[in-house]
Order: sequence, then C-alpha cells, then structure tokens
Amino acid sequence: MDDEKIIALFLERDENAIAEMRQKYAAYCGSVARRILHDSSDAEEALNDTWFRAWRSIPPYESKCLRLFLSRVTRNISINMLIHRNAQKRGAGEASVVLDEVADWLVSDRDDVEGDVDERLLTDELNSFLAELTDTERNVFVRRYTYFQPIAEIAQAHGFSENKVKSMLLRLRKRLRTRLEKEELI
Repeated sequence: MDDEKIIALFLERDENAIAEMRQKYAAYCGSVARRILHDSSDAEEALNDTWFRAWRSIPPYESKCLRLFLSRVTRNISINMLIHRNAQKRGAGEASVVLDEVADWLVSDRDDVEGDVDERLLTDELNSFLAELTDTERNVFVRRYTYFQPIAEIAQAHGFSENKVKSMLLRLRKRLRTRLEKEELI
C-alpha cells in the first residue's frame, strides 16, 4: 500500500493503518533502531513506540514522506532510550560516544509547536551545512552522526587513518557549532 493510502487510513482513524505501516516500514525502522540501540529487544520496543507515536501524531500532522517521518520518530525514540539506558549503566557502545559528541545540537523530543519549529530550523540549517561540504566530508559526517558508525569503520571505508577521520569530524563539528551559534539555534 502506498503512503498516501496509509496516511488516509490514519486520518480516518482506521486501525488498519498501523498494520499497513508496520508491514511496509518495520524492516527499515527496525534497522534504524538496531543501529542505535544494538539490542533487538530494545529495538522492538522502540518500534512499538514508533507505531504508537505515529498513531497519536498523524491526524494533526500529515507527513509528506511517511518513511522520513517514521525514521525520525524511530531515531528520536531510540536515542532517548539509549540516553535513559546509559543513565542507568555506562558503556552502551558507539552510540553513547556519538551522542556525547553532538549533545549540544540534539533536538529535544517535545511534541509541541515550539519543538517542531526548533526542529525545522535546525534541520534546515543542518541541510544547508551538509550541502556546503565536499562529498567526502558529507559522507564521513553522515556515517558518524546518522548511522552511528565507528571511526575505524569510516576510516576503512575511505582509506583514511582513524586520526584523519577524528580530526575531520572535530573540524566539522566546530564549523557546525559556530554556524548554529551564529543563527542562535544553540
């Protein structure tokens, strides 16, 4: 079933929307959750929370791209689960390291208009920043901060040393931070 029909089911408050959404996007959203959480049971919980959040959110909010909406929701839920889990015990792998690196510009998980506006402004600025990067810089940045890949894996994929990747990421974070401060987004 295509996204427009699934969204129409949501707008009609037809519970079949959840089944159709799950059938179409469970594998994709599950991979997002597993990449962040590194635990299949936590990933399954994140997926269930994603379906519930979509059910609650879609009638007032109509996404133009259901896949992106669901991946964003899954990512936010997974990050929040990881933060909560790490508050109880330290050392949950690469994702906690990445979260520490980007803590300054994480978007809050608020379900209000102000949170949506903040997120859109930050997203627009981040997209603009990414558009200005070289292909290699963009690829390294996205691999690290979207897919939570370890530095060693990124270095191997590009034929770089780990130190080169670390310094590239540090420079990129500094540039982004300066830009976000200039725009008063952080």
